[in-house]
Amino acid sequence: MNLVKSQNNIIRDILTMTHRNLLKTWHNPDNVSDVIIQPIIFTLLFGYLFGGAIAGSVQAYLPMLSSGILVQSVLNAASGSGQQLRDDINSGIFDRFKTLPISPIVPLAGQLVGDIFRLFLSGIASLTTAFLMGWQPAVGISSILEALLLAVFIGWAISWIFALVGLLAKNAELIGSLSMIIILVLSFLSNAFIPTKTLPSSIQLFVKINPVSSTVTAIRAILRTGIWNGEAIMVLVSGGIIVLIFLPLTIFVYQRRD
Repeated sequence: MNLVKSQNNIIRDILTMTHRNLLKTWHNPDNVSDVIIQPIIFTLLFGYLFGGAIAGSVQAYLPMLSSGILVQSVLNAASGSGQQLRDDINSGIFDRFKTLPISPIVPLAGQLVGDIFRLFLSGIASLTTAFLMGWQPAVGISSILEALLLAVFIGWAISWIFALVGLLAKNAELIGSLSMIIILVLSFLSNAFIPTKTLPSSIQLFVKINPVSSTVTAIRAILRTGIWNGEAIMVLVSGGIIVLIFLPLTIFVYQRRD
């Protein structure tokens, strides 16, 4: 009975901390930009600037762009995990959490659970913008939701990596800058925004092994046919492996942090 009560208290505390982190995101202009504004701007910018040059028209480009921006958006949102953790640690609020009658893992869990909502918001913002620009999905709402869930899952898995970086690094601004550079390189050296056949052969090799390319390919297949192919299954497996490695590692580093 006491065990069940203790578990209920931990869940309640995690949800409370999740609510706190979501409020922090909403009231911080930089975080809101990463989650909502950035996907909208990138979709509009890429669609209207490059649609004609790459696909002949904005309408023809949107099926390719929508999946690419979706993946890029959730990765951008996921990168905020490390920066927000480091901000909290540097501000001293985590020292205050230590004095509260809560499980030591609650602050970390609250951050990563809150990330799920942030990832959803980011993905919805990108897909909604593409739809308002004239994107006409070839599948129903259920397949669109499945594609969104796949993107959110891989983004949440990668957020554990960024969380670990946030615990190990000492400077939140450096974490943000490095995360943005990595995401931009992975996004643009992939099949997210352009046909890979137009790239030099040496760059095509990197594009093929780029995990962003695999994720974008899987999501495009779902949005085009509604079918989960082998690529989508591999994305799920890869995300699961990332979580199995970095979740316990992040918790270990967090618990041993001074």
